[in-house]
Amino acid sequence: MSRLREHPLHSILGLVIWSLWFVALYAGQGLGCALAPPAPADGAATWLNAVLGVFTGLTVLLLLGLALFSWRSAAAGSPQRFVLRLAAGVHLVGAAATVFIGLTLLGLPPCA
Repeated sequence: MSRLREHPLHSILGLVIWSLWFVALYAGQGLGCALAPPAPADGAATWLNAVLGVFTGLTVLLLLGLALFSWRSAAAGSPQRFVLRLAAGVHLVGAAATVFIGLTLLGLPPCA
């Protein structure tokens, strides 16, 4: 487990997860609108936005969990302390970007 904590991939993983979420979110929205579009009269309160909201929430929880994991792994005197603290910050930036885009998307009708 210590090798996992010290792997340099942590320094970019938060933004990689965010970018994969971003692609999956808009691909899911496009597929949902193409296969079973919700009624335009429903506005933003649709099944599609609910599914995308749950997906967004799970992604935010993953990113926050990784940030906490990285922060707690950065023990005093550890040679990897800087990388782990940097990784925690990158995970938090990814979580903030996910929340910002997710809330914007969930406030709009999905197929308009």
